[in-house]
Amino acid sequence: MNQATTMTLGKALNAGLRRALEADPKVLLAGEDIGKLGGVFRITEGLQKDFGEDRVIDSPLAESGIVGTAIGLAMRGYRTVVEIQFDGFVYPAYDQIVTQLAKFHFRSSGRIQMPIVIRIPYGGGIGAIEHHSESPEAYFAHTPGLKVVTCSNPNDAYWMIQQAVASNDPVIFLEPKRRYHEKGEVDEQDKEPWPLHQAKVVRRGTDVTLLAYGPQVKTCLEAASIAEEEGRSIEVVDLRTLSPIDMVTLVESVKRTKRAIVVHEAHRNLGLGAEISARLGEELFYLMEAPVLRVTGYDTPYPFSRVEEDWLPGVDRILDAVDESMGY
Repeated sequence: MNQATTMTLGKALNAGLRRALEADPKVLLAGEDIGKLGGVFRITEGLQKDFGEDRVIDSPLAESGIVGTAIGLAMRGYRTVVEIQFDGFVYPAYDQIVTQLAKFHFRSSGRIQMPIVIRIPYGGGIGAIEHHSESPEAYFAHTPGLKVVTCSNPNDAYWMIQQAVASNDPVIFLEPKRRYHEKGEVDEQDKEPWPLHQAKVVRRGTDVTLLAYGPQVKTCLEAASIAEEEGRSIEVVDLRTLSPIDMVTLVESVKRTKRAIVVHEAHRNLGLGAEISARLGEELFYLMEAPVLRVTGYDTPYPFSRVEEDWLPGVDRILDAVDESMGY
C-alpha cells in the first residue's frame, strides 16, 4: 500500500510542477515573479534555484506577451506552464488565448500542437476585491479548443497539474486560491491517478446531488455534513473538469438522487450552472423530482472584503436550496 504524504494544496502544486520539470527537459515555467520570489502565493518557490533561470523564467509584467511567447515556444516543441498572478489579470492575454492558443490545432488540421498550461489562481475568500477574486471559468469553457480544469484538494492538485502539462492540448488550470493552505493526503506513488477529465463522487448520498468544483467542493461537503444531522443524505460530486464536462458521472449521480443543485462562485448569468442545468434537463426531464437549482455568486462585480462572505455561496445558502429542492 502506498504511503501518503500530508501537504497543503499549494505545496502539492509545487511538488507536481517539480516532477513535471524533472520528467521532461522541454517543460518550462514562465510568469511574473515566479522565479526568485516563487510567485505571490509561493507555488513555484525553490524551482528556479533548482532548475535555473532558463527553465523557470521571471517574465515582464505583460500577460499578452507571456502567453504569446508560450505559443511561439510550443511551435518549437516546448511545453510551457504560464502563471497568471490573479484571475482578473488574465484579460490582457484573453486575445492571445481565444484567438490563437485555442485555434492553432484546428486551424492547422492537427499539424500544430499547443501543449500549454495556463495556471490561474481564482475565486474569492481572501479579503480582496475585483481583479483578485474573480471566477472567469465560463469565458474559457465557452471557447472550443481549450480544456478547462480545476482542483479542489491537494491530491488532485498534485496529479492534475502533471496530467495537464503532459497533455498536447492547451489547458486552463484554475487553482482555488483560498484553499492553497489547506492540507490533505497526497499519494505520490499512485500508479493510476484519477483521469484528468473525469468528475468524482466525493460523498455518497440518496436525497440530493450537489454539483460543485474548485473552492466550493469543501463548502458543499460541510453543508452535506450538517444536512446529515438533520436526517438528509446529500451526495457531492466534484466536477474537476469544466470543459469537457463529464456528463456521464453527473447524470449517473442525479439518476440516483433525482434532485440536483449546482454550486459555483461565478456569476449566475450564463455560468457553468446554466449549461449543466440545461443538459440535465434534456437527459433526465422525466426522471427528476425537482428542477435543477443554482447557488452562485451574484450578478455584480466582486464586492469589498467586508461583504464578500455574503456574496459568496455559503453553507446556509446551499442548505436553503436543499430545502427548496426537497419541497417539490
